[in-house]
Amino acid sequence: MPRYSVDLNCDMGESFGTYTLGHDAAILPFVTSANIACGFHAGDPAVMKKTVRLALAQGVAIGAHPGLPDLVGFGRREMAVLPEEAFDMVVYQIGALAAFVTAEGGAMHHVKPHGALYNLAAVNDGLAEAIAEAVYQVNPALVLYGLAGSALVRAGQQRGLRTAQEVFADRTYQPDGTLTSRRLPHALITDQQQAIDQVVRMVQHGTVRAHTGEEVAIQADTVCIHGDGDHALEFARRIREVLQSAGVQLRAGV
Repeated sequence: MPRYSVDLNCDMGESFGTYTLGHDAAILPFVTSANIACGFHAGDPAVMKKTVRLALAQGVAIGAHPGLPDLVGFGRREMAVLPEEAFDMVVYQIGALAAFVTAEGGAMHHVKPHGALYNLAAVNDGLAEAIAEAVYQVNPALVLYGLAGSALVRAGQQRGLRTAQEVFADRTYQPDGTLTSRRLPHALITDQQQAIDQVVRMVQHGTVRAHTGEEVAIQADTVCIHGDGDHALEFARRIREVLQSAGVQLRAGV
């Protein structure tokens, strides 16, 4: 079914120490929700506080972006974590960000796992259930963001959480609705117009064309745009303009 409103989310707060990543301050005016790194795969306390303040100033919904403890690999390398370990990691990271949000007078809106943790939870029922349980026990009012049609979304719904089914602007899809592995050369969409066309198709028509050519049904509650690319700011501006011109309302929430 076509959607007339959608959330635009962006992963942020991924700088740490002396290293600066992304274009957070510049992109925030063009998105409706921000997923802020919590120190495991990226980010640090000072960056978390700064990013929370920036998001609140722009009226952007704030979410925790918990990842695996893999700073060197940016949380994108798979680790053999048990569900109980995933539960502990997610509770810890949600709590860290929630403290900064509370200290700045705001309220946290959602949780979106990062990288390998996100991809593992998309297909592993045990990890998905552990993450959903962690979110529920910390704050059952939080929205759980997960890959559209994934085990994580199902686990959140079964636990009684509100969920947002997420699609990606700059990633290619497999016929089963999963993302193409970043290890493969065709995983990323680098052509800006192709990425925009993919988003419009997913939001307005509820389908995505798999890398192999099949049309796959997909639900787009929230669209992820990455903020660390060379043309990230230009893309954020263009995708917002295109969706609004098509009559799609941009807002956080499900």
